[in-house]
Amino acid sequence: MKRKNTLLSNTQPITKLPNLAIFDLDETLIAADSASLWVRFIVNKGLASPLLIEQEQNLMKDYAKGSMDMQSYMAATLAPIAGMSTGELAPLIEEFVQTCIRPALFPAAIERIEWHKRRGDTVIIISATGEHLVRPIAELLLVDDALAINLETQNNTLTGNTVGTLSYREGKVVRLEAWLEAHSDSFNALYCYTDSINDLPLLQAVDHPFAVNPDPALALHAQMQEWTIMNWHHENDIQR
Repeated sequence: MKRKNTLLSNTQPITKLPNLAIFDLDETLIAADSASLWVRFIVNKGLASPLLIEQEQNLMKDYAKGSMDMQSYMAATLAPIAGMSTGELAPLIEEFVQTCIRPALFPAAIERIEWHKRRGDTVIIISATGEHLVRPIAELLLVDDALAINLETQNNTLTGNTVGTLSYREGKVVRLEAWLEAHSDSFNALYCYTDSINDLPLLQAVDHPFAVNPDPALALHAQMQEWTIMNWHHENDIQR
């Protein structure tokens, strides 16, 4: 999928083409997992049982091991808002983004996004979190687009189901390829930033892979492949 060899137009000088910068969201752009923060948020709002926190944490242990059943995770975490209209959800999401996500942003992540923008690069987020959370966060960060797990709605009401390819593990590559095909612009090179071994397929598909605060498995792989490892810090103790 590396753009230099596939979608690059032979008639355009390489020097005039922008790069594409791809950022994972959780533990990469923010010092927490946005879906985990959301679960605590809706529990605190009385929209879900406190038992959901324990259930979600157990599922996240599987994520860390690379064995999560993403459909089961999404079913559990979407159940509390199933039947809610998009209009009812919007103010909750806005409050969540401002009170939980904004304080958790890595300053170095914001700086890196701005670095790409100054170079004229296109910047997108690809996340294995639901689009109801990822897209508002992308708007906060003023990036060009966001790919996330798509949610099913009927008559502007959330059903609690997902639709399409889940942007998880190899699914991120599938979704990125579809996004590239839908955009006529070619790119000189693809950059990718992530913390998780679950994103190894995506890192292997780009020209410039970066391991950001990598988990042990990704750190080992990055060292073996001589990929750049970036350590981003946050001064606050973010509740996860």
